[in-house]
Amino acid sequence: MKSRYSHILTLIGALLAFVPIVAVDYLLDSYVRVREKINTEQYVRSVSSQIEIGVNDAITSLRRILAESPSLCTPTFVANVQREIESSLNLKQVLVENADGVQYCDAVGRTVTYSPLSASLPIPGHTETITVVKLGEMPMPALKITQTFGETRRVSAFVPLVGQTQGGLAQGIANAAMMQIELTNGTSVLAIGDTTAFERRDAAADFIYAQGFAGELPLKVEYAIPFAMARASYSDLDVSFTVIACIMSAAFLILSLNYVRRSRVPAFDLERAIARGEIKPYYQPVINLRTGELMGCEVLCRWEKKNGQVVPPGAFIDYAEVTGLAIPMTLSLMQQVKFDLGDLSQMMPDMKISINLFEGHFRDDSIVEDVQAIFGNSKIGFRQLVFEITERHPLGNSQVAQTVIAGLHALGCKLALDDAGTGHSNLAYIGTLGCDVIKIDRVFVDMVKPGTTQVPVLDGLITMAKDLDCEIVAEGVETEEQALYLRARGVIQAQGYIFAPALKVGAFRDLATALHATHEPRSRIQNIVASAA
Repeated sequence: MKSRYSHILTLIGALLAFVPIVAVDYLLDSYVRVREKINTEQYVRSVSSQIEIGVNDAITSLRRILAESPSLCTPTFVANVQREIESSLNLKQVLVENADGVQYCDAVGRTVTYSPLSASLPIPGHTETITVVKLGEMPMPALKITQTFGETRRVSAFVPLVGQTQGGLAQGIANAAMMQIELTNGTSVLAIGDTTAFERRDAAADFIYAQGFAGELPLKVEYAIPFAMARASYSDLDVSFTVIACIMSAAFLILSLNYVRRSRVPAFDLERAIARGEIKPYYQPVINLRTGELMGCEVLCRWEKKNGQVVPPGAFIDYAEVTGLAIPMTLSLMQQVKFDLGDLSQMMPDMKISINLFEGHFRDDSIVEDVQAIFGNSKIGFRQLVFEITERHPLGNSQVAQTVIAGLHALGCKLALDDAGTGHSNLAYIGTLGCDVIKIDRVFVDMVKPGTTQVPVLDGLITMAKDLDCEIVAEGVETEEQALYLRARGVIQAQGYIFAPALKVGAFRDLATALHATHEPRSRIQNIVASAA
């Protein structure tokens, strides 16, 4: 026993000998990373906001001009254009042309010189399109916002990409920092600094990086600064941190070691399980109720312990969410999904893969970066991904949540509202989330019994989803009566034990391949599902 305690004391002494050096660097590095991360995110939001405001102003001006002008290229039209240009800080020119580029008129009566730098892209939620162009002698790229008028004519408003010169933007960023603006399809629009750093940031953890989207526009702003350059400006804090660390770290470490030694922290086992890859994805098929074809799957998880025990998600999901372990767990699951379903996704390009997100994912936009990093170069396309958010836990910071949702939408992913009807939110809250899919909870599907002709709550949820123009997926379908009831009310997609439970990847691949290769009657498909399970 004495030997054991002497070994512990020796270990503590060795650790304490390095605490003043290690703690100072670690704490200061952490402080710099947090502080500079905030600064980079604020800068990205500022530039993104400038772009969004400029485009929205152009759309408003363009619509006002067209609403107040009976016809194009008349004195009234030109006067309206000139008035809008004079009253706007962003609008530089308005042009009427046909689809072949033949110009009819503009604000000042001369030929408008511009050259496209990108293809025309739609603006989500609007009838206008957006194109990056080089406008005259303007050094900064411009955005061309175009609205069709009649069969052949196009009316376009031109605004600068941002309301600063390229030199002004360069002065506004830190030394050795890099900023670039690009379309979501990868087309570069503007770059300042050594933008090759954006290609190197995934290979080395020495950059502070942030990205943001200009609202729903297909434009992305990225900013990065070498950590060494950011760290150098905080050298005056080294002494203060060293003094504080020397006084407090020894006592803190001893108390921490005593706490760990005397208590069992439940999160330790789960954290270790995530690190060891024991949290495995299981795939529950989503079936077309009309054809019996496979529409996709929901990714669920199981804890497969080394001793062979399989722990259901209900035993650890809530704890993972409370402790923040749900975030690394989700990243681990997405990595496994990428390798499990890559080939299958290419064989079935219309297959949708639903992955659950938690409230913690919507507290900052890092999940958008993670999705882009994991699936960006994978065989699974962004349009095949559906991210589910639960109604049971309303999202806290709506502004940040909307940024995350907009970022996922900009990538091409869809959002699904899980457990619809079981939370405390109202219809207005659900409508503002911008969900594409509503998943009806099994508690409402269970209300359909043999002989049931009407379930008002279930029917109301289906009507609500249709009113919101959302796809519908029914969960927990276990009987033929439930499937027939849902199909009769226009619900096409369903998942539940009548088709299959959550399957391991091998069984799911076999099922998906069989359903893809044959279009047999539904009774035969049920036999395939039963044998695969």
